[in-house]
Amino acid sequence: MSKKKKKISGGMVYSTNPDFNPQDYIENEDTETISPDKQDLRVSLDRKNRKGKSVTLITGFIGSDLDLQELGKKLKGICGTGGSTKNGEILIQGDFRDRIIDYLHKNGYSRTKKSGG
Repeated sequence: MSKKKKKISGGMVYSTNPDFNPQDYIENEDTETISPDKQDLRVSLDRKNRKGKSVTLITGFIGSDLDLQELGKKLKGICGTGGSTKNGEILIQGDFRDRIIDYLHKNGYSRTKKSGG
């Protein structure tokens, strides 16, 4: 039997500072999503650290993680492939730059540009 490792949250356990207020250190994850016409998205092809496999990388999204995941899900559905959303980026497996840019332009993301080679 293997033992499962427990993940420890990055929260504070104890503070000796008498003026400490834990509410000051809680991160606000409710980032307001700006409108699609003001989003400055960059679509590029990336092969670094992926064993030669190509992924389409969409960066520059400003908004909540929930909205980022929703956009990522739509893009994965259009391309008919897998992918992920993390660290403010959307990764789509394969080279679908043109298809993604066309979809984003049709849905109001007018400032979307192809970047890289």
